[in-house]
Amino acid sequence: MVHVYNCHPFSSQQIVQVEQEPGLICCGGGALFVVATGGCKVEAYNLEKEGCPLICRFATMGTVKSIQHSQMGDYLVTIEEKNCATYLRAYTNWRYQAEGKARVAVRLLGHLLRGASVRGGLQMEIIEIPLSERPVAVACCPVTGDLLVGCENTLVLFTLRGPNQQSQNQSPQMVESSWTNSQQSSSQSRGPHTDSNPNFLDFERSVILHLSQMNPKQVALCGEYVAVQGELEVLVVKLETSSEPKTLEESSDTKKTDHLEDQADFQVLPRHQELLGDRAKDCDIAVSVEKTGLEDITGQYTLSYVLFRRFTPDFFQGCSVEETRLHSLQLYPLFTGNQSVSLQEPLCVFCFFSLPSTGYLYSLKGGVELLSLYQYPETVLKAVLTDYLLHVITKSALQCFTVRCAAVAARIEDPYIDSTMKACPPCSMEVCALRIQLFIGLRSLCVYGHHVILLSAADAETTEEPERTPQRRGLSRKWTISSPKETSTAGHGWNLYVVDTVSPLTLYQEMVEYSQRYAETNPQAQSLRHLLSEAHLLLRVSLLQTSEQQRIIEEDSSLSLQTDAEGPAEKRDSAELEEAFKQNCAQLGDCFSRGSQRECHLALPYYRMSGLSVTELMARNRPLSGSPHCYGPGFLFYLKHYLFEETEQILSQEAADEVIDIFSQSEPSQLVSACASPSLINISSAKTLQILQHLEDTAGVSVPLTTTMATMMLRLDDLPEYTRLMERHAEMVLVYGFIEEPRLLLHGEHTHIRPTALTRQLAKSQPGLLVAAVVALHENNKVQLEHADHIFEELHCENCLQVDFWEAMLMASSQQTIIQELLFRVASVYIDRLTNTPSETHSIGPHMPSKHRPLKSADDLINSCSHYGALYPWLIVLNPAHTTSSQHQEALYKLQSLLCGPSLSVGSVMPLMERLSDETLWGFSLHLLCATRRGQYDSSIEKLLDRCPQAIIAYANHHLQDNHMVLWWQKLLPELCNRTRVAADNSILLAALKETLVVVAMETSPTEFLELMPDDGTVSYFLPYLLTCSQRHLLA
Repeated sequence: MVHVYNCHPFSSQQIVQVEQEPGLICCGGGALFVVATGGCKVEAYNLEKEGCPLICRFATMGTVKSIQHSQMGDYLVTIEEKNCATYLRAYTNWRYQAEGKARVAVRLLGHLLRGASVRGGLQMEIIEIPLSERPVAVACCPVTGDLLVGCENTLVLFTLRGPNQQSQNQSPQMVESSWTNSQQSSSQSRGPHTDSNPNFLDFERSVILHLSQMNPKQVALCGEYVAVQGELEVLVVKLETSSEPKTLEESSDTKKTDHLEDQADFQVLPRHQELLGDRAKDCDIAVSVEKTGLEDITGQYTLSYVLFRRFTPDFFQGCSVEETRLHSLQLYPLFTGNQSVSLQEPLCVFCFFSLPSTGYLYSLKGGVELLSLYQYPETVLKAVLTDYLLHVITKSALQCFTVRCAAVAARIEDPYIDSTMKACPPCSMEVCALRIQLFIGLRSLCVYGHHVILLSAADAETTEEPERTPQRRGLSRKWTISSPKETSTAGHGWNLYVVDTVSPLTLYQEMVEYSQRYAETNPQAQSLRHLLSEAHLLLRVSLLQTSEQQRIIEEDSSLSLQTDAEGPAEKRDSAELEEAFKQNCAQLGDCFSRGSQRECHLALPYYRMSGLSVTELMARNRPLSGSPHCYGPGFLFYLKHYLFEETEQILSQEAADEVIDIFSQSEPSQLVSACASPSLINISSAKTLQILQHLEDTAGVSVPLTTTMATMMLRLDDLPEYTRLMERHAEMVLVYGFIEEPRLLLHGEHTHIRPTALTRQLAKSQPGLLVAAVVALHENNKVQLEHADHIFEELHCENCLQVDFWEAMLMASSQQTIIQELLFRVASVYIDRLTNTPSETHSIGPHMPSKHRPLKSADDLINSCSHYGALYPWLIVLNPAHTTSSQHQEALYKLQSLLCGPSLSVGSVMPLMERLSDETLWGFSLHLLCATRRGQYDSSIEKLLDRCPQAIIAYANHHLQDNHMVLWWQKLLPELCNRTRVAADNSILLAALKETLVVVAMETSPTEFLELMPDDGTVSYFLPYLLTCSQRHLLA
């Protein structure tokens, strides 16, 4: 389906004064080239000046049958006939004919002239390009300037070579740079001392493609893409060069010839086919690559199929061959403003071709896709694709259709398109036709920039009458003929028109004006949305062209003065485009905000791109008084995303209260989430509390609702009512409520996390609830550990609550990386407390004990957390009760419990342990724990016997077991014997020796026990233990 809108894309027209009837026309490089009917002369007219004055005219060597201009290299290529022979020629440096220079050099392809052309004389050159077959069609690449020639069964690709490129392969970027420099310095290269002609161009035959079962009628070339059009089919292939040698399969022409001979007596009508991408290789047209001998320079060519389309005339439906004759084949590149300066490959390449009744537009890069199907109201003779319009002509009219090139380019240029941040109309959106401009007897069409060139030739039997130029009401456009002498169609039967199109911004403004009639009658009409989407794509193209033009100007250092002069105007135009783009996004957001539920989500990205504030958008969507309409689903979708995503924009009280009113009327279930938004921090607490109480009366009591009401009471400084509301539910139930709505406790995102007023109140009155809630938020992936730490730091509770949080996290978390991090943190805190807190019970000084009591004692952690181990029995001997302050003792017990547990890595805390002295018993106990955890039992036994021998048996009973049992008689027994020998009256050592001998007697044999007895020992002392050992051995 094609939408039709009465918007006029043309601004003015003028008639080009030519002396003879034009036969062929083409344009490029700011010039219009006209070939007289049956003549051998080309005239060039300046399209950029008023009246299109003549630039130059020059003769050709034969009758021109086809003519094309290449923007890259600024050369013309023609197919000419002379003496029943067909020739292919290229005309370079044709602009020098404007200076009245008659010198013209003629040479063969690849042959250098030893005359003025090489020495630097400025003259036009005609390059004769020999071919083995008759040329049928030619095309020039808009990216590289290469030349593609279509013959009867082959395609020949010629690579354009600039100065000093005859024997080396240079990139297209260098070629373009050399052409640009040569054109700018042409006036400086006329001196006799110039060694070579900087404008010298030549071609090299780079590759030959052989086609089977297809006779080219039209060809197109764009970068690596080659398109060929036959009578009923279109084939697009991709030629890529590779430095790796690759063997190309030779095509078997004999089989194809035999196949054609077998069917010579039949008329075969192939079926209709459309093959895209890799499937195109399944078509019945074989393409083979012939080597030219330049593979060592240019690399090996690899060919891949891209697109194949075949049409079949339906004779049974009255369809004739003429109605299925293809025309207007075109490969169109589109560059984006974000491309690198040195990158010449376009990001988008489009393929267009047309039947007399239907046009087809395909996108080739990033996946082959049919973008648009154009249904023409009349038989179309020619069509030309541009950035934002498709121009077509019939016998009596010029018409424009919109295109989807900008939609494709936008998605390639911006990865955030089609997200909640940005949007763009879809590539598959139906196209629209704009107003028709009537002419008489149109024959040909070509386009350069905003100039549309038309050739009309009325039939002899046509009634001659002046051309009608209908005007649309309310428009002040002037349709003028710029020539000083008016030419009437009565004088001759042909005219050459130059019709200027309006700028995309002007066409956009008319589309917006046109859309007002839909907005007034039916704001939700599909036509309004479609028209605004078309206007959106126009602005995108214009912004794309603006960025590309600025990029090109910045590249050219020679245009620096011009840039300075035109800079303010260009910036002003760019600012107008940006402003129009934002206005269009706002209008599209309005459409989708009131649209159906299926597309209402698009209001969010369009409103974001509009740059309007929430207050402005609420004003745009506010229902009129007495209107039955309420806020649309799209606007509510936008408002929820705005409020539920963290944002730093804080609304005024008036705007915040309006938001609460909107949700209370449209979506009461979202009121709690809206009240928790940091953007609504300025809402009226009393008014909001009334709305929440009404919601509770109608919807029932819920934990998030109760907590929100308590927050409002807190803002009103009503602490008794706040306490009553918070006591409605148990603490664990409140924790589940905070999980459901975390923003009741936390505002902001990333590094800007900050506590709410409710969080600060909980830190004072219910710290346990706050810690449990933050732990639950972390375990449910609502907040990260570093953000939670930042919250407790913001509360300014020293590090007490933060340590409580870490201890609670150790009880709840199962992530090993987090557990190890938390174990190190709490161990460092315990060590810091032991270092900075005086151990005396009655201490007076700068280090006063904290008023905050830990939420969990050491016994609580030992009983509820597996990372805290029960204290070893020998530690009780080293920790006399009531000899240290309670805070000091609590930190000591927790650190000892961590060292007794299975999880803490002792090596990680050893550098911190050096801060603790071992002069005190509690300090000695910590160092002894670390040494024991590291397996240093021998030294630990010695230290313990030195400092606290009464604990040695408890230590040995706990640690000297299993693999370490031998230490009883290998280390402990000799140590005790030696020490009791020195201090025989030491009762503690004697008691420890007796306990040790009991263990040794139970674990060794009598022979081993005898060997362990000291030589100078008293037999009567050891005899009972030897008897016990012997009796146990006999019983065993």
